[in-house]
Amino acid sequence: MPTTPAESAKLHFRSDVTVDLVRSSARDSDVLWAARVSTAGEQSLEELTKDPERSKGLINYLMRDRHGSPFEHNSMTFFVSAPIFVFREFMRHRVGWSYNEESGRYRELQPVFYVPDPSRRLVQEGRPGKYVFVEGTGEQHALASRAMEDSYARSYEAYQEMLAAGVAREVARSVLPVGLYSSMYATCNARSLMHFLGLRTQHELAKVPSFPQREIEMVGERMEAEWAQLMPLTHAAFNANGRVAP
Repeated sequence: MPTTPAESAKLHFRSDVTVDLVRSSARDSDVLWAARVSTAGEQSLEELTKDPERSKGLINYLMRDRHGSPFEHNSMTFFVSAPIFVFREFMRHRVGWSYNEESGRYRELQPVFYVPDPSRRLVQEGRPGKYVFVEGTGEQHALASRAMEDSYARSYEAYQEMLAAGVAREVARSVLPVGLYSSMYATCNARSLMHFLGLRTQHELAKVPSFPQREIEMVGERMEAEWAQLMPLTHAAFNANGRVAP
C-alpha cells in the first residue's frame, strides 16, 4: 500500500495541549502577608495563618472589593506546548506575564501539528458577537482532518527541502502553518492568571460571560487546576466572587 504524504514525512498529529507547572512560589499566605503589612507591619507565617477563618475572610474581602495588589506577590512558571495559533492569542495577555518561546531561527522545528479530535465542535452558527459552535458531522471531521494533514505534509516537505538546500531556518520557517506546535515558558502571578482565566475559560460561576476558543481554554483549565492546589483560598474566593480578577 502506498504511503500518504503525511506518513512519508513522519508527521505527528495531536489534539491536546501540555501544561506543566515547573516552578512556583505561590501560597495563600503570600496574599495575607502583603495585605496585612499595611496595618500590622511585618508578621511571621505563624501569625498570618493562626486564624484560618480570618484568613479566608480577608482573602474574600480583598477579592470582592477588588484590592488587587496583594495577589501579585507570588509567581508560577508553566511549560506550555500548544499550536502556534494558541500562543498568538495567549500573548495578548501582557500585564503580569513573561514569555520565552522556542525559536524557529535557532532550531529546526519538529513536525508536530494540531488536528481536532471528534469532540471539537466544528460548526459556527450565528453572527459575530452572537454565535455558538455546534457539533460537526462525521464527514466534516473527516474533511478537516484530511485537509489539515495533507496541508501540513506539503508545508513541512517544503520546509525540509529549503533547509536541505541551505536556506536559513528563519526564512524556511515561513511556509509552516499556525497549526504547528510550539513550546514556551510562561510566568505569571495569581492576579494576572485570574485576568487570563476570566477571559479564556467559560464557567458557570462567571459574572461576565466569555467565549474563548476551545484550544486556549484547554490551556487555561490546566493552569487553573495547578493554581487551585497552590492557593486554594484564593481560588475559592475567585469563584465565589464571579471569577472577576481584582
